[in-house]
Amino acid sequence: MTAVLHTSTHSRSPKAALSAIRDFDGPMLIDLDETLYLRNSTEDFIDCACPGIVAIVLLRVLDVLQPWRWTGGPATRDFWRVRAIGLLLPWTHWRWMRRTRQLAAAHANQPLIDTLNAQTRSSVIIVTNGFAPIVGPLVSALGISVHQIVAARLSSARDRRIGKLRMAQERLDDGTVAGSLVLSDSLDDLPLLDACRRPLLTIWPGACFRAALSRTYLPGQYLSQVKRPGERYIIRGILKEDFAFWILASVGLAAMPVLHMLGLGLLLLSFWAIYELGYVDNDRAAARYESDPKLSAAFHVSPVATPRVLPWIWALGSGALALVLLRWPAPPALVDLVLWAGLLVALHQWFRFYNRLDKSTRIWPFAGLQLARAAAFAVLVPISPIGAMALGAHVLARWTPYLVYRIGGQEWPDTRFHLMRLMFFVILAGLLALSLGITPLLDWTTAALLAWNLVRARKDLLAVLAAARRIDRKPA
Repeated sequence: MTAVLHTSTHSRSPKAALSAIRDFDGPMLIDLDETLYLRNSTEDFIDCACPGIVAIVLLRVLDVLQPWRWTGGPATRDFWRVRAIGLLLPWTHWRWMRRTRQLAAAHANQPLIDTLNAQTRSSVIIVTNGFAPIVGPLVSALGISVHQIVAARLSSARDRRIGKLRMAQERLDDGTVAGSLVLSDSLDDLPLLDACRRPLLTIWPGACFRAALSRTYLPGQYLSQVKRPGERYIIRGILKEDFAFWILASVGLAAMPVLHMLGLGLLLLSFWAIYELGYVDNDRAAARYESDPKLSAAFHVSPVATPRVLPWIWALGSGALALVLLRWPAPPALVDLVLWAGLLVALHQWFRFYNRLDKSTRIWPFAGLQLARAAAFAVLVPISPIGAMALGAHVLARWTPYLVYRIGGQEWPDTRFHLMRLMFFVILAGLLALSLGITPLLDWTTAALLAWNLVRARKDLLAVLAAARRIDRKPA
């Protein structure tokens, strides 16, 4: 309710905001990003980083480590991002200086700038969460007469932590802030708007937020930011699930376990570069052909690059390197690369076929996609019999919830995936023992697979045991 109240009280149209600026006599505190400058200066600065692929990997590492937890939370995230880029890619600032004039010409809020420049009774003070070394050149390129710039410093994360109001009060004074006109586009600035004499909350035509390096391709970006945003799916759904079983099912037969695991990691990258293309096609097909497509909000913003050719270059390059490690010290055979490339082409076509089927028919080819996720590496790497059972249990446990969902559910069912996989593994391992005898199963691979399944299923197993009741016994 508070946000709604403030929005209705402070919100003004661009026309009304310009009129209020013309009539105001006193200091004017003007926001920069998406107000004077119709983009985000911090994102555009990071977008100047070169090579882009190095910068984007660096930012993803920061997102995983989240060092801003120690400096005040998400409000200080950009401080870490800009400092990391400036430290490891120091020429970025030079590239930014060269690009500011072009960016200012393309994205200046010219009606607002003209109105402020024509105002002779008031001093214009820019108050921004942007960083001073980035903001200064941009403001000069915008061609606006500015009395002072209040921007966050890069020497400390404190300015980002305390927010605009305290930053303005410390750099100016309480009287200046209290008697000022404040123009901003963000609800995050409500404390500053509430503290001034003439608050203006205005959304400007053409203003947009474009994420840095959104034109730079990196495998996994679409998956983590569009298909499954906020789920940390690469770690939770791929590394801890698919990749763990790739390793456990095959490493016992490897002559050089370390090189084997590194090779499997590159093979995983190769596989997911193409599997992710299937997700891109899945969303586009849903948007085009389905009446009720389930798409994330990020799909409509398109925050990441989705090229057609680069994923294949990544897939073939990382696949070739994987073969070098997996076959070491022998040279990789061309037939292996051809076999892997053929598998990737077949996977891509199978995913496209799946994406164009009606939802009830998708139940059956979905099993093929899960089989590819679980066992594609086995076309190049030998796996143990018990490893094959573990991979089969993994496929069945992934396919069964999808079957239930498509047959009768509106939401994804809670089928206790890890416990179901453990049960399938025990059943398949038992059948294997009946076929081959118990001796082939008495090795560390079986123990490792059973232990990992138990670890992953421990919460489900404890919950089921705690809720279990016998119906043939009356309570005492």
